[in-house]
Amino acid sequence: MMDTERGKRGQQWLAELLELSGMAAPVSVQASPASWEDSCWLVIDHDALAEDEIVSLIGPNGHVIDSIQYLANTVLNLGVEQDQQGAFTIDLAGYREQRYKELLDIANNAATKARETGEEVELKALSAAERRQVHTILKEHADLETYSRGQQPDRRLVVKLAAPES
Repeated sequence: MMDTERGKRGQQWLAELLELSGMAAPVSVQASPASWEDSCWLVIDHDALAEDEIVSLIGPNGHVIDSIQYLANTVLNLGVEQDQQGAFTIDLAGYREQRYKELLDIANNAATKARETGEEVELKALSAAERRQVHTILKEHADLETYSRGQQPDRRLVVKLAAPES
């Protein structure tokens, strides 16, 4: 359940960050989509930005928007009582939904490959949030296990067949 005070704080922080970066745009607070973990969604109004500003804010492979999201989650939860802390998701121009579809494909392809070969399938580097999403996507498959291997920045998600229960 999204707390309105947390949403307002996030909205104000992100709007100020955008203004300081020279790309002022309105930010709205929305409930997270059903396919997403419970999070306070901060959505940047893409109509207020030029195409090159949208490209800059998303960045190559989503690195910039992921970094802004990481910063939001760190800064907005600093000094806040643990029961008042929560996750923030930053979206712009439908990027998160598009990326979720890509992660769904990656997860399903890894599941198919693990089932066909019986071997572990190591996915390319994903952000911590994206690894968590793939873990969540594949959790409903009882015949599969997922875990992360390695250290940042080269931490990888591994998909394998679950050990048979004895």
